[in-house]
Amino acid sequence: MNRDIGTQLGRRERQIVEVLYRLGKASVAEVLAELPDPPSYSAVRGMLTLLEEKGHVRHKRDGMRYVYTPAIARAKARQSALRQLDPHFSRGRQWLPRLRFWRCPARNCLLRKEINCRR
Repeated sequence: MNRDIGTQLGRRERQIVEVLYRLGKASVAEVLAELPDPPSYSAVRGMLTLLEEKGHVRHKRDGMRYVYTPAIARAKARQSALRQLDPHFSRGRQWLPRLRFWRCPARNCLLRKEINCRR
């Protein structure tokens, strides 16, 4: 499975997964109730099946209904989202020296002078 979770999901699939993270677990009807401008019940059921095939969702039978849960830990999903937002984050800890550089008051002062001179 691709590590960048959001890149392989469509808009509606992302909305469904976000609902599952927010609720923790949900039936098709509960997911449907949470979606903005919801599609049909069968469309949501089909998307949940597709998300399960992709490895993003799991289901358990609860009486006559299926209850869906996210298959990927929230922390891992959050990390993937950060990777998409910040390319430095995706390269591991290479961004840490940059943070240390900016924390140093003497270097920070020199950088401000350099930036002001180039404006």
